[in-house]
Amino acid sequence: MYTVYVLYSICFDKIYIGYTSDLEDRFKSHNELATKGWTIRFRPWSILHTENFDSKSEAMKREQQLKSGGGRAFIRGLISK
Repeated sequence: MYTVYVLYSICFDKIYIGYTSDLEDRFKSHNELATKGWTIRFRPWSILHTENFDSKSEAMKREQQLKSGGGRAFIRGLISK
């Protein structure tokens, strides 16, 4: 099982889109454990949206869709709700 996730930093109005096979550990890494990378600059993160997939390839495809212009518009729509 793979999860595509969208993180949102309310303090910086930033979004991050990714996929993982272990959402709990990955979320902890984004918010606490990581010492380098883009996401550490915009902490704290909250989980805005998740979608589950049976295969890694399906999750990767959906991640790319969400990173497109239409996908980002969909995400911004979730934020404005």
